[in-house]
Amino acid sequence: MVEDGPQPGREWFEPTPQELVTTLAGAYLQPREGREIWSGGLVALLAEFGFSAGAARVALARMVRADLLAPAKRGRLVHYTLTARMIAVLADGDRRIFSLGASPPLNGHSGQWTVLWQAIPDEARAARERLVRRLRFLGFGSLQDGTWIAPHDREREALALLTELDVAQYAGLMLGRPAPALDARGLVDRIWDLDALAERYQSFVAQFDRAEEPTTDRQAWQLRTRLVHTFRQFPFLDPELPPEVIAAPAGRVAAIELFQARYPALAPAAQHYFDEVTHP
Repeated sequence: MVEDGPQPGREWFEPTPQELVTTLAGAYLQPREGREIWSGGLVALLAEFGFSAGAARVALARMVRADLLAPAKRGRLVHYTLTARMIAVLADGDRRIFSLGASPPLNGHSGQWTVLWQAIPDEARAARERLVRRLRFLGFGSLQDGTWIAPHDREREALALLTELDVAQYAGLMLGRPAPALDARGLVDRIWDLDALAERYQSFVAQFDRAEEPTTDRQAWQLRTRLVHTFRQFPFLDPELPPEVIAAPAGRVAAIELFQARYPALAPAAQHYFDEVTHP
């Protein structure tokens, strides 16, 4: 990997090539529908974060098989467009990333919690793995094998997800409230590691707040990509518990304010570099 200026965020920045392509698509492809991107440009961008050309091309092929990217030949060059599935995934990501910490949160605090349990058979293992990833992104935490809890009303999103993955027949869904006579903090501690979450928020602020201002478009792209990829992990980790249950983790407000300031500020230079590399 070629170094070019400060590289903050290494501690939490360990993406797979597929994850990094998803981050790049979400951050730099606008409009998303019908926008083409050169495969060679993606390979070159992934190389800047240490991925070989072979690893990058294997990742792109896997994303095609997963119906996330659609290839198209333009002469001797291969381009990709985003599939309807990928566009939906990115839209879900935008909603969670840019509403994190909002008051009220995505669906408000109705007092309702959502419990989902599943017994998806092994022959549908791929759907089960996708379900788990998407549940985490919706703020669900695992209570025990096959049982997931979110401290909000997530009925609509959970039902849509079960239907999309065609596994509704293997799942159950229930809304309810924790018994006030029991200590909800004990339940929360079994499901989410809030101390580790607070540490991660504080680390994010420490790393990206002290990052030097980039002096080139390439540096801006590297910093902005690390920034958004690191920040987009928080919706997987932060259940956004109602304040009457437990206070927000230390560092969340500072992390959100930092992201909301730096992400758009870096956009023009970073976008220019991305477009330059991905348009042959």
